[in-house]
Amino acid sequence: MSLLRQQGPATAAPPSTVRSKGLRAPGTGAGAGRNGRRSAHTRHQAMGLLLITPFGLLFAAFLVAPLAYAFWLSLRTSTLVGGDHFSWFANYKQTFTDPHFTSGVRRVVVFGLVQIPVMLGLALLGALIIDEVSSKLAKVFRMTLFMPYAVPAVIGALMWGFLYSPTFGPVNSLSHALGTGKVDLLGHSLMLTSLGNIVTWQWTGYNMIVLYAALQGLPREVYEAAKLDGAGQIQTALRIKIPMISSAMVLTLMFTIIGTLQFFTEPRVLEPTASSVITPDYTPNLYAYNLAFQYSEFNYSAAISFSLGAVVFIGSYLFLFAARKRSGLK
Repeated sequence: MSLLRQQGPATAAPPSTVRSKGLRAPGTGAGAGRNGRRSAHTRHQAMGLLLITPFGLLFAAFLVAPLAYAFWLSLRTSTLVGGDHFSWFANYKQTFTDPHFTSGVRRVVVFGLVQIPVMLGLALLGALIIDEVSSKLAKVFRMTLFMPYAVPAVIGALMWGFLYSPTFGPVNSLSHALGTGKVDLLGHSLMLTSLGNIVTWQWTGYNMIVLYAALQGLPREVYEAAKLDGAGQIQTALRIKIPMISSAMVLTLMFTIIGTLQFFTEPRVLEPTASSVITPDYTPNLYAYNLAFQYSEFNYSAAISFSLGAVVFIGSYLFLFAARKRSGLK
């Protein structure tokens, strides 16, 4: 009893002592911490969903819904005699046996085989030049090549249509002044060349900027090591710079292939000027457009559009599959 009286009444241990012994007050345990973290994570997820909701609604309204409706149209056939009925994939079967569609695909493939290497070669050459030159001249050169991309494609095609005109175009006026005779830049023999010139003028600067950005991301120590080993500028470009930006080159090439297969704006703008050469089926996209808005064949036009999309998807996938090992893409 004397010992108990000496110790006095029992007192509660201070909170710091409780925490130091591993004890927790009610409501502050591990379960409560996990619940708090879980609720915070849920709030963050809800806020993220709320922020992307406007984009999701616009995406569904202006892309998903039109594509679904177009695909539904492509599965139907509408005629004056038989009316509107569900025909499943009959339109697609007709598409791949349609000589107008297949000839348009062959034309854009031939066009791309010539135009794409020229355009990307010029873009790569321009990127290598401005990467090597560090003066103000490089900035002027970069802006000069990029400026045509800032011009809308329709305006650019109209401008070049004026330059190509066989009646009042300055190119033919110059050829007459030089005594070389009339040059029909909108004729059968030069039409693809003229279109390729427009596309090259429009898109070379864009691809050059993409490749130049990839070059700017390379470590400069590699260039210094190559210079110490006695490599010149050409050897450095061919053996170091180009292999190290192969991924960017593959991406620009893939986007260019997709754009070439969907070739539409330039032929459509020049069609009234050269109607004898640019026929309604000159390219697959132009063929689908004319079927829908000139002949009101919306079902078959939708089938052609989806068929072209399948060709573009398969071609892009095969290209990436063949190039990913060499470029490092996954």
